Amino acid sequence: MPVALVVLLLDITLIYHAARTGRLQPWAFIILMVPLIGSLAYIVVELVPEWLGSHDVQRARKRVANKLDPEKQYRELSDRLAITDTIANRAALAEECVLVGRYDEAEHHYDHILSLPMGHEPLYALGKAKAQFARRRPSDALATLDELQKAWPDYNSAEAHLLYARALQDAGRTDEALEEYHALLAYAPSSEAKVRYGLLLKLVGRIAEAKVVFTELLIQMKRAPRHVRKVQAEWIAIAEKQIAG
Repeated sequence: MPVALVVLLLDITLIYHAARTGRLQPWAFIILMVPLIGSLAYIVVELVPEWLGSHDVQRARKRVANKLDPEKQYRELSDRLAITDTIANRAALAEECVLVGRYDEAEHHYDHILSLPMGHEPLYALGKAKAQFARRRPSDALATLDELQKAWPDYNSAEAHLLYARALQDAGRTDEALEEYHALLAYAPSSEAKVRYGLLLKLVGRIAEAKVVFTELLIQMKRAPRHVRKVQAEWIAIAEKQIAG
């Protein structure tokens, strides 16, 4: 049997399988546009994990699939919301919108949720501020976070506090940003606040203070459990680079 015919039959079989299992997009396009290589990719990404059933392999498959079709989850959540318009479904879609760069849509969903009696919660106001900040509208994000603080004065969130500091920095309110970053040092669970504080200190010429912040962070991380260092690896690497530089 000619090789071309074998490849054609393989492509047709896999496209049929993709259609039956809800994976037609983007796999049909990939398989047809890149014969054989597309089929091999489908087998590795979709079929092998199913055969092996490994949790790690499944996660790897999801990462690859997201790169091939980054809006797959967005479409699924959009369909779910169209069928059942609940706060949970809309919030999940809003969060995914931020991940795929649909910031205006995310803000719209959060506004809708916040307008509902059961949706007037600080978590959704924070989500709206995240969308505004991601859209490079730091002043709007600050306004939303200020409103959050007024509506829920007892709401304490290191994530919201860090976002507020970052928005101040991006809005050019450097002194205020430095104060907020400094206030975060005492309780923020992530190393991100410390690193961003050090970077801003360095940016304004306070080099010695910045090195102290980076050094203290690295000492702290050396004493931390291995799983903590793994989670904070990105920020540790930045701090090490700043010290070395």
